[in-house]
Amino acid sequence: MVQTKEDVLQKISDNDVKFIRTQFTDTLGIIKSWAIPAEDLEGAFENGVMFDGSSIEGFTRIEESDMMLMPDPNTFRILPWRPREGAVARIIGDVMLPNGKPFKGDPRYVLKNAIEEAKKMGYTMNVGPELEFFLFKLDENGNPTTELTDQGGYFDFAPLDKAQDVRREIDFALEHMGFKLEASHHEVAPSQHEIDFRFGDVLTTADNVVTFKYVVKSIAYHKGYYASFMPKPLYGVNGSGMHTNQSLMTIDGKNAFYDPDSSNGLSDIARYYVGGLLTHIREFAAITNPLVNSYKRLVPGYEAPIYLTWSDANRSSLIRIPAARGKGTRVELRCPDPACNPYLAFALMLRAGLDGIKNKIEPPKPIQKNIFDLTKEERAERGIESLPGSLKEAIDAMSSNGFVRTTLGDHVFEKYLEAKNTEWDKYKARVHQWELDEYLSII
Repeated sequence: MVQTKEDVLQKISDNDVKFIRTQFTDTLGIIKSWAIPAEDLEGAFENGVMFDGSSIEGFTRIEESDMMLMPDPNTFRILPWRPREGAVARIIGDVMLPNGKPFKGDPRYVLKNAIEEAKKMGYTMNVGPELEFFLFKLDENGNPTTELTDQGGYFDFAPLDKAQDVRREIDFALEHMGFKLEASHHEVAPSQHEIDFRFGDVLTTADNVVTFKYVVKSIAYHKGYYASFMPKPLYGVNGSGMHTNQSLMTIDGKNAFYDPDSSNGLSDIARYYVGGLLTHIREFAAITNPLVNSYKRLVPGYEAPIYLTWSDANRSSLIRIPAARGKGTRVELRCPDPACNPYLAFALMLRAGLDGIKNKIEPPKPIQKNIFDLTKEERAERGIESLPGSLKEAIDAMSSNGFVRTTLGDHVFEKYLEAKNTEWDKYKARVHQWELDEYLSII
């Protein structure tokens, strides 16, 4: 749904909107937001909204702090859980320099550049992410805990899925905001949930991922719960992923991944796209799996893929090709988690696939066998590599890579690595409870 400035101003009038929450994300994907009176939005469309960028992670130095947010009218949405009288809306914007030029450190700008590259090659990208999250209880002071809200499992219903009412409220809010939901259900782990929204163009979908997490957290808190998108908050159960379904469409609206004349219905373009993803995924794992905690999800035994393989059926593979063909032909990358910055993650997925197409990168033969059943020696014989085993390993793979630097641009590349190296240094210096439990009484 395309919205013009005039459409937005009319909606503000029709719905008694009093405040607008302007939003963007920092380099790490954290939402930054402040409210402006609704009557100021018309001027913001023309002149932008000035803000201080020096305190934003990965943005500018203090001597060059003045920045401007240009609201994108297509992202205007009324927040349905706020009062109907004196309503509140949100709008996402592009970060600009005071001279009106795009700020190269804006993650949305990075994705737009990747979209332009695809357009030059005759493609547009559609994405359909599947976001998982946990609903935990709050303590008596309103602080988050890891106390479970239910003991449900995959597709369970009441009484095991006690938080289904919260999930239903989230579903209603998302639909009110224009989301087309594909599925909403309890996931494998206790207190774990998944809501999938219909695929769409990659920029809108990245905006929707940011909005989705904001909506889920807001409504859960209003209902007395805490929603966490932490990849692995609990030991011994599955973590939360963000499986990302992706496809390329040609200018005339055809799915470039589909070839009815091939044995498996996949085109050469789809195969090369997979080859590009498999070639580059280790290099940008620090983006798709950005936390120390991310790599505690990516271990054998909990359904998360760690081996660089692809398959048309095997869910132990990093890349799966779902059964749908025709317009529904797509590639599913299964390693990303919901802690990632979607703008950067989608940009890297797209650029990796395009690189595969440009250079006709043939992927290895698809693996049909459960890869977790293969021995280390069998994997070595087949040439099966694995994802990085830690954030440090992922940082090292990214830091020496020209592909990631070119995709992100120097500013984002360097600021992101700086933040992640700081995170790793803090982690490795900290004494953790496991070490005390394991060593204190015996050493």
